[in-house]
Amino acid sequence: MLSNIYMDKFDQFMEEHILPAYNRGRKRAENTAYKALRKQMEKHMRHQDWKKVKELHKQRQSIPSKDTNDPTFRRLHYIRYADDWLLGFSGPKQEAAKVKEEIKIFLAERLKLTLSEEKTLITHAKTERARFLGYDIHVLQQDAKHDGRGQRSINGAIGFRVPDEKMKDKARQYMKGGKPTHRKERTVSSDFDIIAQYQSEFRGFAQYYLLAYNAHQLHGLKRTMELSLARTLANKYKTTVNKIFNKYQTTRETDGQSYKVLQTEVERVGKKPLVAYFGGFKLGFKKDAVIEDTLPTGKVYSIKSQLIDRLLKDTCELCESRGNIEMHHVKKLKDLEKNGRKEKPEWMTRMIAMRRKTLAVCHECHSSIHSGKYNGKRVTTANVD
Repeated sequence: MLSNIYMDKFDQFMEEHILPAYNRGRKRAENTAYKALRKQMEKHMRHQDWKKVKELHKQRQSIPSKDTNDPTFRRLHYIRYADDWLLGFSGPKQEAAKVKEEIKIFLAERLKLTLSEEKTLITHAKTERARFLGYDIHVLQQDAKHDGRGQRSINGAIGFRVPDEKMKDKARQYMKGGKPTHRKERTVSSDFDIIAQYQSEFRGFAQYYLLAYNAHQLHGLKRTMELSLARTLANKYKTTVNKIFNKYQTTRETDGQSYKVLQTEVERVGKKPLVAYFGGFKLGFKKDAVIEDTLPTGKVYSIKSQLIDRLLKDTCELCESRGNIEMHHVKKLKDLEKNGRKEKPEWMTRMIAMRRKTLAVCHECHSSIHSGKYNGKRVTTANVD
């Protein structure tokens, strides 16, 4: 909100000064080379030389129909979200550099802001990609892709793409040694909470990127998380992944399509059961992406009730021993995340992963945590100093 208030003057500067100065012309002039090839085609069509017509058509499809260097045509578009902004410019690089310099001067003199040279780049949209709000943005170019009338359909259009490293970074949270692995810190939760948390994490990521033309590649991330979920449940019940799939996998109907999901239900007296499932929606480009879900609330957990449940369970969330349970507290999770340790002990890893500032532990584990001697293994009275 503060960014929007402060940057309003920047919006006005862009709309009143920069955009009018760098927008001109109704449309680009026709490419003379393209026009000449069309006339040659018409000539050979009259002589019914179809081989030559095909050859010329192929040649014409390899060049733009409009003059991309038309000096009478310029287009500049501006978009901003909080303090992140992006300009789309059709014109020469030297003019783009001039726009950047004018913006730099305005920000420094009027708003006392410094333009970051590292982040504020001039990117050729056909050969490179600009990063904005987590998306890679570029101009599409594919001469072989045609519409129903045989015309090139995507050339010059703006394409949104899920960055490869974003998918890899997300998948890495559920992998170890390059393979999907279980999340041991989640095994203390109920099946409903485990599945709901995986679904919430995947759905949030996927929903954000369904505006990307390569959103179908999210299937790889989904499979990684699905295997991690199955292995987490298998680790909890000391069983095999195959048995977990046999127990939890079912078919779910959404928008007339069937999807295989991992699902569990919590029965309620006099009410419909609560349902948590993983998957169950289409992955692919969707211009107006909206994913509906039947989870009872937008939040996965009710912290207050879960804290009571964890105490009533009377089980240590580290060594799984029963009885003599105490609550270990930290002031801020970010203190754990930024404590400088290369390898964090398991109690710390669990609290970070579960986004909890409390951990239900037995007296022995609690003592070891406070003495700094908890090593992530089962703690017994014998190895507590």
